[in-house]
Amino acid sequence: MPFSDYSTALVTGASTGMGAAIAERLAKRGLQVHAFARNEDRLKELADRTGAIPHAVDLTDTAALTAAVEGLQVDVLVNCAGVSRPGNILDSSEDDIDELVDVNLRSLLQLTRLVLPGMVERDNGHVINISSIAGIYNFYGHTVYHATKAAVHQISRQLRNDTVGKRIRVTEICPGRVETEIFGRNMGGTPEAMEEAWQTYYEGYESLTTDDIVNAVDYTVETPRHVNVGMLELMPTFQVPGGLTFNRR
Repeated sequence: MPFSDYSTALVTGASTGMGAAIAERLAKRGLQVHAFARNEDRLKELADRTGAIPHAVDLTDTAALTAAVEGLQVDVLVNCAGVSRPGNILDSSEDDIDELVDVNLRSLLQLTRLVLPGMVERDNGHVINISSIAGIYNFYGHTVYHATKAAVHQISRQLRNDTVGKRIRVTEICPGRVETEIFGRNMGGTPEAMEEAWQTYYEGYESLTTDDIVNAVDYTVETPRHVNVGMLELMPTFQVPGGLTFNRR
């Protein structure tokens, strides 16, 4: 079974939401999990609950990231960390653009650059990138988020070319709306904002849950070692992409 091929995992964005849930599942599967995120308190809770090794690190600080992974053998890399901002390019600030590019794209590239050579040397490894339907389909708002997730989609394809001939598997998990804190953080992150976000985006909808994402990750790792699941698009049954807008002047 492929899980027995691996001994260690590194999960980013592991302090909350999908990242925390993925870290917990991989730990239950018997892997030693290195959990990367900025929130030290939440990482400690995860470590106490799962036995994961916490690494409180700012992923956008490449020097700190390099130091954090030094000496680590990583068999399964899960790039899950991500941020979003409301609005399109017309109302995005300089900081909005920089943070989305730094967290969603630049840190993913830097971490993969640091970890992948070890997988290639050992001829064994699995990179799992959590992207979004925003990287595949066009809909209003979140222009920079769309751009970064589209890049993750292309990176996931390119990594297969970069490691051709090696037993390296690369998977993109591409979800629609998932019940996480992301909308609440976009609305300010206060308890009131979290409640408003829940009522606006989740109440009455049958959204994906973190369990759905975790089960997808589990499936991609569990497939036979000669099988690479390149991309899994997961959508709520009642959510569809697409639609045609034609503005009449």
